[in-house]
Amino acid sequence: MKRKFITCLLWCATGFAALAQTKGNKIEFTEYDLPNGLHVILHQDKSTPNVAVSVLYHVGSKNEVPGRSGFAHFFEHLMFEGTENIGRGEYSSLVQKAGGALNANTSFDRTYYYELLPSNQVALGLWLEAERMKHAKVDEVGVETQRKVVQEEKRERIDNQPYGSMGENVFSLAFKEHPYKTMPIGSFEDLNAASIEEFRDFYKTFYVPNNATLSIAGDIDIEETKKLVEKYFGSIPKGTKEIPRPNIVEPKQTEERRKTVYDNIQLPAVIQAYHVPEQGTDDFYALSMLTTLLSGGESARLPKALVDKQQKAVAAASIPFPTEDPGLFLTFAIANMGVEVDDLEQAMNAEIDRVKTEPLTDREFQKLRNQVESNFVQQNSTVAGRAESLANYAVYFGDANLINTELQRYLNVTKEDIQRVAKEYLTKNNRVVLHYLPKSAQQNN
Repeated sequence: MKRKFITCLLWCATGFAALAQTKGNKIEFTEYDLPNGLHVILHQDKSTPNVAVSVLYHVGSKNEVPGRSGFAHFFEHLMFEGTENIGRGEYSSLVQKAGGALNANTSFDRTYYYELLPSNQVALGLWLEAERMKHAKVDEVGVETQRKVVQEEKRERIDNQPYGSMGENVFSLAFKEHPYKTMPIGSFEDLNAASIEEFRDFYKTFYVPNNATLSIAGDIDIEETKKLVEKYFGSIPKGTKEIPRPNIVEPKQTEERRKTVYDNIQLPAVIQAYHVPEQGTDDFYALSMLTTLLSGGESARLPKALVDKQQKAVAAASIPFPTEDPGLFLTFAIANMGVEVDDLEQAMNAEIDRVKTEPLTDREFQKLRNQVESNFVQQNSTVAGRAESLANYAVYFGDANLINTELQRYLNVTKEDIQRVAKEYLTKNNRVVLHYLPKSAQQNN
């Protein structure tokens, strides 16, 4: 009786939390377009004297043409080089002197720039982003400088990191036609072969107002900020080139693909990647919940079974890749000392099979719902998080208000849905499997 009472309380708590998201804690925002096509989202939060200024360009590695990979990630770096009015290397110093911070990131589907500033410096953030959009320096000096920077980044983060090539190997094995087969960082050869005219054409095609969303959140006055947005962005001309959107559909995989990679590692690893639907679909929400079930904390199924109980792994996790087109759902584990890679893979398979055959208990399912709710709330607890979420929802789904309603999509997922998507997508014929082995094992074969 006590357990049932506790479970009831947990269910009620989650129900009230979902209700609070749609009523009491609604995130208000203003949304409009400038004549040049720039989409603008403004969210006022006067709880702290800070502001996040961000621009999301709807361009990632999937927009690149074959033989010219890495352009979007390259431009993430290049567009810090300066403009007609900002000297080389001054972006960071201008923000830091104002007491702020800045950064950027690139994925398969987008490039995202942001500044976190004291609220009395919102004009600085807008000017910096408008400069980047209107006349970034795309010249020989900047291109050569950033070629070296990107190459060093690849060496440091991928080539010289244990298991660092995992992404490259997984996606190139899983995708044969779709641009997701190439990771955002691209290749040295493609970047070195590109001409300055090709870089300039890429800039003029994608980094234009009609391919961008300006999202500002924090201690702002909405009407005053509208005036500033018009002042800095209103005169930027609309792009004149058609923005390419790839429509390639990856053929359905019908049999398992496997690969062995010999790396500078001490402990073997197993990576399994399954094809799954794109973000925003009902099945994606169920698969996202499944990910939390498998690896959402130390007591989640994969680490509990493989690391704690069986001691076959030193680490185990599951990762869904939220992508605009159908993507991948990864599970991976790093073997404990002396554990054979085949034994580790069998143990991973057993945990996946358990999801398919054993229904979740009410208690486990409610814990899962609570975790998802907590993660969602935490993601949108800061002005930076809200600025990014609003931009993502507007670009990927055409609905910025999902920031107020998406949690319910997670809470609509049932125990049966989680079991169903595991059976449907986490199958042998729908996956690729990588074995990472120490280079010493290659010498012994």
